[in-house]
Amino acid sequence: MIQFDEKIYFYLLAIIPVIVLVFFFLQIWKNRTQKAFASPRLLKKIAPDKSRNKSGLKLIFFVLGLVFLIVGLVNPKIGTKLETVKREGVDIVFAVDVSKSMLAEDIAPNRLDKAKRLVSEIINQLASDRIGIIAYAGQAYPQLPITTDYGAAKMFLQSMNTDMLSSQGTAIDAAIDLASTYYNDEEQTNRVLFIISDGEDHSENATFGAVENAIQNGIRVYTIGVGKAKGAPIPIIRNGLIET
Repeated sequence: MIQFDEKIYFYLLAIIPVIVLVFFFLQIWKNRTQKAFASPRLLKKIAPDKSRNKSGLKLIFFVLGLVFLIVGLVNPKIGTKLETVKREGVDIVFAVDVSKSMLAEDIAPNRLDKAKRLVSEIINQLASDRIGIIAYAGQAYPQLPITTDYGAAKMFLQSMNTDMLSSQGTAIDAAIDLASTYYNDEEQTNRVLFIISDGEDHSENATFGAVENAIQNGIRVYTIGVGKAKGAPIPIIRNGLIET
């Protein structure tokens, strides 16, 4: 079975006869010009190393190169067949805490930037997996629907900040509930949710229930803690000045 992806490029083969004709008439003109300039014996003395076959060889190699280029553009395939392959990747959702406490600088440069770097490093290790991003504080907000566009994911990730949500707090249960709606492929059994936070949960009882529901839906929940147990002051920026 031979398949041609771009058959339209076959029309370029019509250029080859034109090139050959141009070369043929050009050779006739050159020969006539040389005969008008000098006799064949005198031309041999003037240019003793001139090759009669060199022009013909140039034409042959040029035409062959053009043919190979056209064949490459057509992209022929031999022995191929179309086959539906089930994707074996993992659907991963990152829920990132963007509450004001994530501005604490007990880890450099601060908790939120560190969290974004961790997520970015995980994305760099992925291949055929789909990813989604959720921002949450006092409530959860969908930042990026589940996708395979890692470039877009990193762009949305870097734009996250503590001012994107007006309600403060750390509603992890809301983030888990929202993440459960991200997994839109019913046949996909590999579902993972990463909760990235400084660990200050303001709805602990509700979070346990949300985790149980997620597990029942086949979602494996992992947590990544960002910050030190001792804690640190939260810097507040007012009029360009940092207060603590």
